[in-house]
Amino acid sequence: MLFRFLMRLIFRPRRRRPTRQVPVVIVNAPEPVHQAPVILQGRCWVVDGDTIVIDKTHIRIAGIDAPELDHPFGKQSKWALVQLCKGQTVTAHIRPELSYDRVVAECYLSDGRDLAAELVRAGMALDWPKFSGGKYRHLETADARRKLWRADARQKGTLRT
Repeated sequence: MLFRFLMRLIFRPRRRRPTRQVPVVIVNAPEPVHQAPVILQGRCWVVDGDTIVIDKTHIRIAGIDAPELDHPFGKQSKWALVQLCKGQTVTAHIRPELSYDRVVAECYLSDGRDLAAELVRAGMALDWPKFSGGKYRHLETADARRKLWRADARQKGTLRT
């Protein structure tokens, strides 16, 4: 008898108190008319030919396509960007879109030069008209699309892995 009593006391289901339900009111907040552009500024660390890091934020340089590190000219593209940014303060004007968990930004050096334009002019990146609207196409070197053929194929959608 005592054993049953103890077992019921120990293993009895606990009663749960009823939870109080609170009504939720959803208010449609008005959209801001104009958001101030987000600007990130500082020294950068170069990941590859079109990605930099400023204050732990990975930034994809807008409007261009540089070869991946394991593609032909990938490492040269990265080191060209390193030489451009070395000892410089980079200003990134962040756009609202994302690219593979990176923010997309137009990046400028402290003397006002556009990083994307400089990479395209050096033949280390290609203009990506889908994202730039052809802004950098006139800066491409004559052999850039032949030299950076994998980046060109990726833009056209013909790159096979």
